Amino acid sequence: MSDKKKWGSTVMGWFVVQDQAASSDESEAPATDAAPSPAQQQDLPVFNAPPPPAPGGKVDFEQVFEAAGIDADERERVSRTLELLTSLPPGTEDAVKKQIVMASLRAFGVPIEKIIEAGAQELQALEAYIRAGAADTEKVTAEADQRIKQYEEEIVKLKTVMQERVSEQQSVIGSCNEKKLEVQKVLEFFGQEAVARVVRDSPKLHEPAKN
Repeated sequence: MSDKKKWGSTVMGWFVVQDQAASSDESEAPATDAAPSPAQQQDLPVFNAPPPPAPGGKVDFEQVFEAAGIDADERERVSRTLELLTSLPPGTEDAVKKQIVMASLRAFGVPIEKIIEAGAQELQALEAYIRAGAADTEKVTAEADQRIKQYEEEIVKLKTVMQERVSEQQSVIGSCNEKKLEVQKVLEFFGQEAVARVVRDSPKLHEPAKN
């Protein structure tokens, strides 16, 4: 394990460590060692204001850093240092990179300690943001699971009620048809014409609809 990886694994897991030795081709995604699940970790009390939401997973980093109390000057120091690093020719050795960047920063009078502090603050804010989001996601998921469970239980109850009602109606139909057959014997005794005349003349009865 390289010294870089050992160093990157410290500071409460803020660093996303890339093991370059795991792949010889830098164009391929290197193996990464992620910190333990944020949902299993305590919140980092770094936000002075509620951090911004991330609609669609898109993070407004400036607002995250602002909510963590990192002012614009501090953020600018980190951004300029990153620009210096990325502007160097590919393949530049790390030692040479450090010499060039350090010399440039000193020339501009930028305090190295302030850059390190601001960078660490940004990492701290990002870790806190991850943990806060994970905690909120866990809460939302738990609440959603509970509601789904309640709905599923309600669905089972409703299906039971439906099945019972259908079964009851089938029993009603059977019983009523049996009773109709019994009463029908009485009417058949008097004959169809007599029944039809009474039904037609009675205000209490409705003639059956003709098919």
